[in-house]
Amino acid sequence: MLLPHVQAAAPADSPAAAAIADYLGYAGNYAVARDSVERVVEARERRYGPEHPGTVTARTMLAHWTAQAGQAAAGRDQLAGLLPVAERVLGPEHRDTLFLRRELAWWTGDAGDPVAARDQWAALVPVCERVLGPEHPETLTVRQGLAGATGRAGDAVAARDQAAALVPVFQRVLGPEHTGTLATQANLAGWTGQAGDPDAARRLFAEVLTVHERVFGPEHPGTLNSRRNVAGFTGEAGDAAAARDQLAELLPSYERVLGPDHPDTLTTRAWLASWTGDAGDPAAARDLYAALLPARERVLGPEHPDTLATRTSLAHWTERSGG
Repeated sequence: MLLPHVQAAAPADSPAAAAIADYLGYAGNYAVARDSVERVVEARERRYGPEHPGTVTARTMLAHWTAQAGQAAAGRDQLAGLLPVAERVLGPEHRDTLFLRRELAWWTGDAGDPVAARDQWAALVPVCERVLGPEHPETLTVRQGLAGATGRAGDAVAARDQAAALVPVFQRVLGPEHTGTLATQANLAGWTGQAGDPDAARRLFAEVLTVHERVFGPEHPGTLNSRRNVAGFTGEAGDAAAARDQLAELLPSYERVLGPDHPDTLTTRAWLASWTGDAGDPAAARDLYAALLPARERVLGPEHPDTLATRTSLAHWTERSGG
């Protein structure tokens, strides 16, 4: 493996080491990126101190890759602790501080508090528009985050409409194959389905999937998520058995690429359990949920919304299967 040799050639406190960590993460190797940037943080703290701007930036990326590797709450907590440091050291409207606030909003939602996340995104949008401009890529990303959080907080129609307004702006500013554009199109697809049109959602996700596979490859995490969404809306459009089969085929890829305890892998298991039951096998759905519940309790915590939903689904399919 080349990674140890590359890391040896790039001292841990060098910009190259941080760039290598980010490259690994954006290629989908979240845990390796987390471990790599942790070495960068340790080196910068020793050389510059914990509140040097370069150290603050590295600590922000450590929180990011920690969360991406499956520990959303840990990443959120790191960011929340770091924000007052960034505001004091860099200033409240410094671009790195705004990026940190964006990360905090994202992982607050992913850790199970969509209302708080929506409010954080909403507070950040006007700041980014004033400081960076209304069509700066970072501002567009924040507006996209607000759309997603609005939907997760309970307003799918508003989320769909916000995403629909953003897609042509992303396409014009960043290009049709940029990751931000694809994420916004996926947002639009998801909230279109949640707002009541699963056929359109499946078609939109299939379009995103085609681009993801060509640009990033068949096993990039973004590609896997697109495949999962196509499967989910195939079921919502009326073909539960096809959804079940697509998810059963997809699950080993999640386990191999992200690991068995990554939240996205657990979500895929939950969807497989649900569509297994809807396809006519309540006993199998019950057993799949029974196996999933302790994993979600361990990884997410007993009160996380996904854990609570798993408990409810287990009770439902237990009753449907006769006990």
